[in-house]
Amino acid sequence: MSAVASPVQVHRPLPPEEAARGDLYALLARLLVGPPDDALLGHLAAAERLPGDGALARAWAGLVDASKAMDADAAAEEYEQLFVGMGQSPVSIYAASYASAGSVDHPRVRIQRDLAALGLGRPATVTEPEDHLGGLLEAMRVLVKGGAGREPASLEEQKRFHEAHLAAAWPGFAAALGAAREANYYRHVAALCAAFAALEAESFKLD
Repeated sequence: MSAVASPVQVHRPLPPEEAARGDLYALLARLLVGPPDDALLGHLAAAERLPGDGALARAWAGLVDASKAMDADAAAEEYEQLFVGMGQSPVSIYAASYASAGSVDHPRVRIQRDLAALGLGRPATVTEPEDHLGGLLEAMRVLVKGGAGREPASLEEQKRFHEAHLAAAWPGFAAALGAAREANYYRHVAALCAAFAALEAESFKLD
């Protein structure tokens, strides 16, 4: 009688800085997919400050403080006014709105192709277009942290996806959101988005 040994998968712990990157992508994705509920607001209100006095630390402190004064109903109303509204919303939440011309393919077509190549399928329940910024940030979260049986993507794969679909889009989105007169709580989301986008862009340049 012989036994066949099965390969053992070893999952290496994610370095703390990479886990923090993934968590920020997850948070921003959650705040763009829909308004924060009371549980998320409470979690953010109780969060610790980040060390230092850089743009990211200041933006995080602003969001933490704003979460202490915000309630879910007001957040939902603000989200509706900013991103849904009647007719054209004040702020587009789609990457194609901030992409420069220069490609024959629509951004959504390129996103579909790249997600498939990375093995990132979209659940059947998702109805938003592929270039929804919340969905793109969630894709980056998976590339950074892995999950559901998959390892984190290499830095080169992360960089390639970021530069193709987010690098040009989310700074423009953050600027538009921060300038919107309807933005109150989401002005702090915009500041965090802008600070994190700048940090990621700089980090990818160094890799």
